[in-house]
Amino acid sequence: MAESSVPEDIAKLSFEEALAELQTLVKSLEKGDSKLDDAINSYRRGVDLKRHCESKLRDAQLKVERIVQGADGTITTEPTKID
Repeated sequence: MAESSVPEDIAKLSFEEALAELQTLVKSLEKGDSKLDDAINSYRRGVDLKRHCESKLRDAQLKVERIVQGADGTITTEPTKID
């Protein structure tokens, strides 16, 4: 999904900030102490945080290149395939 599909406040977060908040939300939900409406809102925010993190990882993957030496000795780069 496109970055614009997440709320603006989440879109401004770095990957590390979003991941930390997502981890905090998950721990809170696992405790089961939240009221139902709060838990639902936390879950929705968690989905948006997950989307944002996935988008950041895809962007990083596209930027990573590997150096390749051709048979003739020429050095080039090509996108790395990370699975």
